[in-house]
Amino acid sequence: MSVATTPTQEWPKWTTPLGIAAVLFGLMTLASGGLVLFGGYHTAMGNIVPFVLWFNFLSGFFYAAAGVGIILRANWSLPLSLLIAGMIVGVFAVLLYAVLTGSAYETRTILAMTSRAIFWLSTAFLVARAFRQAKADFPL
Repeated sequence: MSVATTPTQEWPKWTTPLGIAAVLFGLMTLASGGLVLFGGYHTAMGNIVPFVLWFNFLSGFFYAAAGVGIILRANWSLPLSLLIAGMIVGVFAVLLYAVLTGSAYETRTILAMTSRAIFWLSTAFLVARAFRQAKADFPL
């Protein structure tokens, strides 16, 4: 595994808590999505949007991996964070299109996608900032 820094490069201290938050976000996403998909809570959730539910569940694995990469200050943590943020924005756009064209949905789905987009857009920005601050090799 490639790590982005050398012992002489100083990373911001906030990168570890950010990585931990990303791992926890991923684990919570896996737990909540797994309960709905595999735990029998499907009917209790109301108007779920299947493609959003599956995307969110599967993305939980990537959230956790990105968090580990951030904690380790790995070169691949920035491209993965950017990919996650881009995919969330793309799925969110498709969800909004579906809502505007009359598909059933729950307000909590819009709120969840909004929070995911804000978290991952912010995370990608902060990881890029950490690379710049550490003067590490920018992985892109």
